[in-house]
Amino acid sequence: MLIIKCFILGFSVSAPVGAIGLLCIQRTLSRGKLAGFFTGLGAATANVIYASIAALGFSVVSTFLFEQQLYLKVFGAIFLFYLGIKTFMKKPANEAAKLEGQSLIGMYLSTFFLMITNPVTILNFVAMFAGLGIEQSSKSGVTDFTLITGVFLGAITWWFFLSYFVSKFRNKITPRLAIVNKISGVLIILLGLLAFLK
Repeated sequence: MLIIKCFILGFSVSAPVGAIGLLCIQRTLSRGKLAGFFTGLGAATANVIYASIAALGFSVVSTFLFEQQLYLKVFGAIFLFYLGIKTFMKKPANEAAKLEGQSLIGMYLSTFFLMITNPVTILNFVAMFAGLGIEQSSKSGVTDFTLITGVFLGAITWWFFLSYFVSKFRNKITPRLAIVNKISGVLIILLGLLAFLK
């Protein structure tokens, strides 16, 4: 069934723990599972926008994004540096459930903007949809809706599970939160450096 395939696709695209995964874990530990989920939701939204462009074949939009990809990648790399330094310098919160300083919307938007700076994701989705045996010429509106819905549901399911399980084992990890912040910060900075070098 197509929606199940797309669900698995959305889940597996989100699952590798990169910069967003580290942010989700760190924010879940310091601010609670809702903060972690909203962090992942921002990434899922960006992925769905790119999946929509790939599924619906918005050639004008995709051409523009590819033409601007150098600037978008530089912006994304700088943003990763910023998030990495901010995470590295962050002091552990006394109570994980409190949302001081940055709102849920702020957490959502920060990961959304980080993900949206990588237009190559469109090509990834085009390739993955082709791998599922879906050709642009043979698609219908219902197929497009199924593709996009499946990807989104798979993505948010992954972020829900990640934030839930990190929150569940928070008591074991929270005493080491300062170390987690430092490691997460360094790894995010390194990911930013790699993105910049690419």
